[in-house]
Amino acid sequence: MSDNTPQGMIESIQSKLGENPDRVAGLDAVYLFDITGENEGKWTLTCADGAATIAEGEQGEIGCTISMTDSDFVDMIQGNANAQMLFMTGKLRVQGDIGLAIKIQAILA
Repeated sequence: MSDNTPQGMIESIQSKLGENPDRVAGLDAVYLFDITGENEGKWTLTCADGAATIAEGEQGEIGCTISMTDSDFVDMIQGNANAQMLFMTGKLRVQGDIGLAIKIQAILA
């Protein structure tokens, strides 16, 4: 990946989900990624009807908010950091439905 920013990672996730929509089959959920730091931003991942869309900003009725720094987000998406370890060390915070947070790992893998 050439763009090691949260925006670049979001584009990568969107591309992966477009290529393999089975990752969100049967999932009806709205996630908010709340990224802080130099490259901060908020992105909403909406999974519905077997498809996923990502939009900049906060959209719809959020079921699960995942908050972390930009560098931790990039490391997690690139596979250089484990989401569970980030959570256990307080670097990844979850608000809302923890069950949805657990499912996000399979979506982003």
